Amino acid sequence: MPRRPRICLVTPSLNQAEFLGRTVESVLSQEGDFELDYRVQDGGSTDGSLELLGRYAGRLKLVSEKDAGQADAVNRGLAAADGDVVGWVNSDDLLRPGALARVAAAFREDPALWWVHGRCDIVDRQDRPIRRWVAAYKDRRCRRYSYRALLVENFVSQMTVFWRRAAHDRVGFLDTSLRYAFDYEFWLRLGALGAPRFLDAPQAAFRWYETSKSGAQFERQFEEDEQAALRHAPPGDRMLRLQKRLRRAEIVAAYRLLRALRRG
Repeated sequence: MPRRPRICLVTPSLNQAEFLGRTVESVLSQEGDFELDYRVQDGGSTDGSLELLGRYAGRLKLVSEKDAGQADAVNRGLAAADGDVVGWVNSDDLLRPGALARVAAAFREDPALWWVHGRCDIVDRQDRPIRRWVAAYKDRRCRRYSYRALLVENFVSQMTVFWRRAAHDRVGFLDTSLRYAFDYEFWLRLGALGAPRFLDAPQAAFRWYETSKSGAQFERQFEEDEQAALRHAPPGDRMLRLQKRLRRAEIVAAYRLLRALRRG
């Protein structure tokens, strides 16, 4: 890897003008000892997103074309990337200051490292922190990483994850047949290459709101999550399968309770 790593970051987007400007600013404001290749893969937005992105001409690469969904959009951006390190941040999420500098330092310090992830806040539509207990829980789980633990539960926050582009030669790209768990299934493939480094600093913010994919479709999300994990579970490991099923039931029950409290 060059002394100054080249980081390629992809943002898939479709009609997210409400949040997209904040996402782009959080990326382009990053500073540190790295080169940035920032790509927005737009799916054909009609809500003013393209006009907004036009303000950043020369600072990012924009492709606007029909795609087959979020995973396909990310794959298109990653396939075009020429960086040493790659990742993606969704069009309603944010990077925290210093995030990419910490990513670059981690890969520069450890030539054997395949991937990293880090701490993640949860914010609302106005960027205000919410669900601090969820963020704290995931933080604790991240600090006790093992591949088996990852099979039982996805505690890795997508927008904090970066990996060496060379990993695609070993594990391929995102599985476009998955709608909700394509990130988790990809972490399991990366995890088979080696354990990640946890960056103990605020790396990103995940935006949660009622109509987001995670907010509105959580039951289907965790069903697909379980199916993805079982692809990679050791054959015959009944205990792991039982643990996964129980954890899924616990998480879905917690989400249902939160939904009932909001409606009440």
